[in-house]
Amino acid sequence: MPHSPEEKKKVLARVKRIRGQCDALERALQAGADCGPVLQQIAAIRGAVNGLMSQVMEAHLREEFGQPARSEAQRAARVTEMSSLIRSYLK
Repeated sequence: MPHSPEEKKKVLARVKRIRGQCDALERALQAGADCGPVLQQIAAIRGAVNGLMSQVMEAHLREEFGQPARSEAQRAARVTEMSSLIRSYLK
């Protein structure tokens, strides 16, 4: 999670935009919109969520790896955690 006030503000703004896109998708589905525009909106939401994930992951990387590990065990734990996060991100 981004911890600086500026990063937190950016992430929250991105979440609000995604919420707006989801609301627009819901309205389109309720109105019986054609499949093409609905699929385009879904793709836009997926792209926005991927961007959010990338932004949060980058902040986490800077925080975790911006300073040297205190021990080899801590370094290994950091690498394991990031490997797991990246695996889940790529699913």
